[in-house]
Amino acid sequence: MPLACRSEFLALPSVRLHIRRWGDPAAPTLFLLHGWMDVSAAFQFTVDALAREWNVIAPDWRGFGPSQWLDRPYFFAEHLGDLEAILQHYSPQTPVRLAGHSMGGILSCLYAGIRPERVAGLVTLDGFGIAPTTPDMAPERYGKWLDALPARPAMHVYPDRDAFARRLLRDNRFLSPERAAFLAEHLALEAPGGVVWNGDPWHKAPGPYLFRLEESMAVWRRVTAPVLWVAGRQSWIMKEFAGRPGDWEARRDCFANLEEAWIEEADHMLHYDQPQAVARLIEGFFTT
Repeated sequence: MPLACRSEFLALPSVRLHIRRWGDPAAPTLFLLHGWMDVSAAFQFTVDALAREWNVIAPDWRGFGPSQWLDRPYFFAEHLGDLEAILQHYSPQTPVRLAGHSMGGILSCLYAGIRPERVAGLVTLDGFGIAPTTPDMAPERYGKWLDALPARPAMHVYPDRDAFARRLLRDNRFLSPERAAFLAEHLALEAPGGVVWNGDPWHKAPGPYLFRLEESMAVWRRVTAPVLWVAGRQSWIMKEFAGRPGDWEARRDCFANLEEAWIEEADHMLHYDQPQAVARLIEGFFTT
């Protein structure tokens, strides 16, 4: 049986966040941070695979799942502000254990460099920063952002949750039908004509700002906590890095205390594809 979870809400000045929790509140605390267009419930498979007792805290980022949708463009730095508020609420005195997937991993690595004294250790699951940009890309990016402002982005409508689950299976070759059905209950939201993705459509709009790799690297060099980089062997993220020789190594070398691990038969959604391996790596890293 899946480990039962419970929900609570955290009211911040600008947003109301949903927090999903598993385990004994008296056990060691582990924060799980989901990625873009995902939800906290997707960590259920990983939580079920943990061998020891944990106090697991997994927020839904603003504009995802049951957290408040703002119905306007989102800015990446807002999630950092939300993360700080979450950690201050649940662990105001004790340095934290962070494990994040994709965007959640990127946020974890940045936060650990901005507030190095607040992080005891972190695991990033296929979250190593996005492709580098150059200043000459800025005019086009600003233009796309302005073009998107007048109208709310549209979300694809699926006939029902079964159709949504089939879409997940199409795009995640290592996902089982049983897990796809579970995910469809949380990643899909009832809408006129069927179901849509359970995230504010404004997350689909292009952002105005370029990703500045040099700035991220400057932050990463301030990280003092031990870090575990976990990559899916078949991940499209890693295929992109293969096309940029030296980029992976340059990013990795910014961290003073880093280990690297690989998961076989896993694409980008590691916690969908191989949750037992993900749980084993997270737990081993934080208990050794």
